[in-house]
Amino acid sequence: MNCAETSDARCRRSEPALILAVETSCDETSAAVVADGVQILSNVVSSQVDLHRRFGGVVPEVASRRHVEQITAVMAAALEEAGAGPEDLSAVAVTHGPGLVGALLVGLMAAKTYAWIHRLPLIGVHHIAGHLFALRLVGGPEPPWLALVVSGGHTELIYVPDPYTFEVLGRTRDDAAGEAFDKIARAIGLPYPGGPHIDALAAEGDPEAFAFPRSRLEEGSLDFSFSGLKTAVLNTLEAGRRRGEAVRPEDVAASFQAAVVEVLVEKTVQAARRYPGVPVIVAGGVAANRGLREALNRRAREEGFTWLAPPLSLCTDNAAMIAAAAYPRLLRGWTHGLDLNAVANLRLADWSADRGSSGPGNARAGAGAGREG
Repeated sequence: MNCAETSDARCRRSEPALILAVETSCDETSAAVVADGVQILSNVVSSQVDLHRRFGGVVPEVASRRHVEQITAVMAAALEEAGAGPEDLSAVAVTHGPGLVGALLVGLMAAKTYAWIHRLPLIGVHHIAGHLFALRLVGGPEPPWLALVVSGGHTELIYVPDPYTFEVLGRTRDDAAGEAFDKIARAIGLPYPGGPHIDALAAEGDPEAFAFPRSRLEEGSLDFSFSGLKTAVLNTLEAGRRRGEAVRPEDVAASFQAAVVEVLVEKTVQAARRYPGVPVIVAGGVAANRGLREALNRRAREEGFTWLAPPLSLCTDNAAMIAAAAYPRLLRGWTHGLDLNAVANLRLADWSADRGSSGPGNARAGAGAGREG
């Protein structure tokens, strides 16, 4: 049912539309209840950082097993904290890609089971769309947006003219920025996750100590590439060891971070010039990086654009952002059947074009979706 095109009484309800959302794309098990896509009633996150730290990164099988152990309790805690039961809910939302396929399947099966038992609509959500909508949870503006997504698995520039359209302007061709941070952190002896540790160490170093490369790619391209930078840093560390020379990790961290930040910011500036007056949204875990924030502040003043980022608690993976991204789709009646599957490499363009499907679990599609805005 499309609430924008029907007079069905369910679409005229005045009470908030409550969405129970589930997120298990990587190493956080999360469930949340969000009202009207903007008000967080609960947002429970069980992190696996300590579990994976011993391995220096996320181990997919370990992550999946921990999700299995945690998902039921996390969902129950989110509902209890929100004071909500199935009779209060309008839909169930879940991340179905991209991510670790085993991890995605755990959350997807839990969400589908809950939707089926309680005859609630099911909405599959793209993980990156969730990151973009996180800002709506703290009073951020509605689209249009120009978004820079920087996390452990993603580095993309995306134009979002409305809540249903996502145009990828540029993406990484190899390592994501966060992935590069983790690899360099491990090389200089810092614990996982590497981003916050590199950021802290960089504040004590000289960003001009090493002339690490900045990959610009072809003229006019908004794509990113960090593999050459990563290799240059690793070669510098190895050359120092061979010569028996002490290489200050503070200087390596500062020079490496300066190279990453310069490319991220300059590509963002290029994109902002194409869409004057459109605010820049920075999302994902790397959005918390102080070096990135300082550089964006400086360039935004020079170029005359506005940039915004969610608070740190909403930059990392969480289910509230998935509910926020699902809400516009609930308003349109774009829901899924129980045949919804996990897609490890789900493309944002494919999800953007997906209008859902009819099927079991959608008996109350559109119920409780009282207003769009």
